[in-house]
Amino acid sequence: MVPMPVAHCLDGSDYNESLFERIAQDLQQQGYSINHSALPPALGEALWQQLQQMNAAEFDRAGIGREQDHQLNGFVRTDEVCWIDGSSEAGGQWLQWAQSLQTYLNRRLFLGLFSFESHFAHYGCGDFYKRHLDAFKGEANRVLSLVVYLNPGWLPDDGGELVLYRDEQESEGLRVTPAFGTVAVFLSEEFPHEVLPARRDRYSIAGWFRVNSSTNQRVDPPR
Repeated sequence: MVPMPVAHCLDGSDYNESLFERIAQDLQQQGYSINHSALPPALGEALWQQLQQMNAAEFDRAGIGREQDHQLNGFVRTDEVCWIDGSSEAGGQWLQWAQSLQTYLNRRLFLGLFSFESHFAHYGCGDFYKRHLDAFKGEANRVLSLVVYLNPGWLPDDGGELVLYRDEQESEGLRVTPAFGTVAVFLSEEFPHEVLPARRDRYSIAGWFRVNSSTNQRVDPPR
């Protein structure tokens, strides 16, 4: 379970094309893709600057479940989140980048990704998110999970690793250090994962690509 090396590209479009193709190949071969220092530098800097300008009141305690099933559970997770709606310049750039990835993966892998939702996530010292799946098999909701990390100077002793498991039985898992610019993508229904307790403030964006499961009685996906 060794991540593929990252090629560095100077031109922005070439950079994205190289990264998107690497993600597509990894998803096809193993269902996940871990790419270190892979987020376009200008985008990462814009998102980091936005985080520096945000205040604590813009974040809410994260919960589990959606809509009427949503609930807070401090035993499962203790992080806080702020949804990204594209109203800021950096948020708009992020959503545009995610749309480009969605278009590429649909063309390359025929995934039928229909929409995308994402939020900033803040883990304070000691915060965690216990082992879970982003989607349950057969529910046809979240298909692909995307995480990028926005933590300059992150050290091994700072904790806060993402641990990705191949199945419910695996005990070790693949540890991903939340260093600035790392991009992780994995199939939402296939890989249980957790976030280990952080020892300093830890920032990321978590997002999910969804398929369209609307019916006559319900429009999906809501956020």
